[in-house]
Amino acid sequence: WKRCVTVQVDNCFLVCLQVDRTEVIRSCLNPTFSKVFTLDFYFEEVQRLRYELYDISSSHNGMREVDCLGAMECTLGQIISQRKFTKALLKQGNTVGKSSIMITAEELTGNNDYVELSFSARKLDDKDFFSKSDPFLEIYRVNDDNTQQLVHRTETVMNNLNPVWKTFKTSLNSLCSGDHERILKCTVWDWDSNGKHDFIGEFQATFKEMRSAMDGRQVQWECINPKYKVKKKNYKNSGIVILNQCKIIKMHSFLDYIMGGCQIQFTVAIDFTASNGDPRNSCSLHYIHPYQPNEYLKALVAVGEICQDYDSDKMFPAFGFGARIPPDFKVSHDFAVNFNEDNPECAGIQGVVEAYQNCLPKIQLYGPTNIAPIIQKVANFASEEMHTKEAMQYFILLILTDGVITDMADTREAIVHASHLPMSVIIVGVGSADFTDMEMLDGDDGILRSPKGEPVLRDIVQFVPFRNFKHASPAALAKSVLAEVPNQVVDYYNSKGIKPKCPSEYESSRTFGH
Repeated sequence: WKRCVTVQVDNCFLVCLQVDRTEVIRSCLNPTFSKVFTLDFYFEEVQRLRYELYDISSSHNGMREVDCLGAMECTLGQIISQRKFTKALLKQGNTVGKSSIMITAEELTGNNDYVELSFSARKLDDKDFFSKSDPFLEIYRVNDDNTQQLVHRTETVMNNLNPVWKTFKTSLNSLCSGDHERILKCTVWDWDSNGKHDFIGEFQATFKEMRSAMDGRQVQWECINPKYKVKKKNYKNSGIVILNQCKIIKMHSFLDYIMGGCQIQFTVAIDFTASNGDPRNSCSLHYIHPYQPNEYLKALVAVGEICQDYDSDKMFPAFGFGARIPPDFKVSHDFAVNFNEDNPECAGIQGVVEAYQNCLPKIQLYGPTNIAPIIQKVANFASEEMHTKEAMQYFILLILTDGVITDMADTREAIVHASHLPMSVIIVGVGSADFTDMEMLDGDDGILRSPKGEPVLRDIVQFVPFRNFKHASPAALAKSVLAEVPNQVVDYYNSKGIKPKCPSEYESSRTFGH
């Protein structure tokens, strides 16, 4: 049962689609609803939700005779970051009543875990005249439509009827789509250099059977050639395939870390170089129009609005670079936009906006465009977090800049260093400059290296020119620059073997196969 409601907010129209409704609980002032709402989660989007609570007439289960007890609006990100989210219900006229609603979040997931498998075989059929077979093993997943998907092909062991194949790793999603009883078809072949490999035999297995090899026991299957089974009277098999070891490697998800208490520490760095133009001039990229935010503000709000849901104190450091600052008007490339070097944090994204607007008349736009100092500053904070060996803080640095970087060598060095830390860098190019060098930092066209040739440990930079989104919604910009962040967070913590802070409270309730 769904309905659409169109709401006008500040000359914009929002379409609200009803997702679902709970069951009715009779004669109860403190109901606990059993109905589960299943929603797709996207970190890079603001997913606004509205909950409405109704008292339904006891004689009617429909919505024709109802009294609205209150409503509440929030984002899916707020619920996920707190796991148990409580907020007061507002009555008509947005007055706060005595009632509140509590929403509990848990992740319904496929399976992100990996499995390590070690296979060998014994007494395989000999298919070669002058030597022994050169066997290799293939494992196929049988899909719901009976098609087969190759999951893994082992290396070939030459001239050996008792091969031991190398241990390999594959995701459980690839192996069996999270279904432990899904049929896996396994075939053994004798390799030939002309590509016409000779069939030795096959067998069927499931991951449920393979799991038996987790406690040190071997699992064995007879390798059968169906033609031989029909033709040969005393045929038993064409060899035995043995699983010597099955090891599950736990891969935690982005939500595991966020719901385990990991905070996204969001920092902003703004370019105040002279190439932006005099802020008092309407042609300046820093011009503050009374009705229309400039590109710096649009990008800041679009990205910050997403990240703020994952930071409990909502305090965001904001820095500037490339300007002469009071009182002595020396050039700085990492000054606090609020001019409080001891505490550069601003209260909420709106606080960052106000600090930015307030500092513009007090500084002199200058240069050059050096961003390495600000990357190093945030990297120092991330380095302190790294030493805790806990998944409690992950740092996102948003750099807003209008021009070509003048310290490219130092910037490459800083990014390579930061790639070892719990940190990601987002660069938004404002204005119409040539941003070719920025594309190199992104690493999409090749691995970024320091001037000394050291490669980044992982890709942590995302760059987009704002002009690509000039006629799109702010949400489109945020989606583009933030889509890679969840994988970057997971890659960092999993590579370090760092587990979520408190997984035990919710891991038992995780459901596989959804």
